[in-house]
Amino acid sequence: MEGYLQTGVGILVSLILFVIGYRQTIGAKKERSKNANISIIRTIMRRMVLEATLHLGCIYFGGSWYRFFGAGKQMALLSEQGSIQPTLITSVIVLILSTWSLYAFSAAGVIFKLPFIRLALILITFIYLARGVAGFFLINNPMGRSPEFWVWSSIICLFFGIVHFVGLKHQWASL
Repeated sequence: MEGYLQTGVGILVSLILFVIGYRQTIGAKKERSKNANISIIRTIMRRMVLEATLHLGCIYFGGSWYRFFGAGKQMALLSEQGSIQPTLITSVIVLILSTWSLYAFSAAGVIFKLPFIRLALILITFIYLARGVAGFFLINNPMGRSPEFWVWSSIICLFFGIVHFVGLKHQWASL
């Protein structure tokens, strides 16, 4: 009888240790998930600031910045001639990219939940990835922009698309 009691106590202790270890594993998983979210949020915040700053820099500094970033000779010339067209085009780009960043912040739980968040994030991710891939096909026919513009902007769009895809996959259940 004493052997059964020791066996029962041993099994009970093993179960208790298993439950404690399992709860710690769940806690560690939640902690890794939380750290991954923080990393994604920081990446998105840096991206948002960088995108907006560079595009606003093009508006403020004009033709030399449009040329440097490969936006094309026509955009640079229009800017130097005082045309409002480059400012309007670049402002629309800033607005779109900022809206996309807001959706990413919403998905990460930093701000309130925005409407149509799943659909919006799927479309944003698709657009970034499609733009990233399509740009490589335009290197030989740059359409008024430099080949370097298409290479660098495609790499950047692919990077942002991948970040959005990973974030979307990671947050899907909570959206």
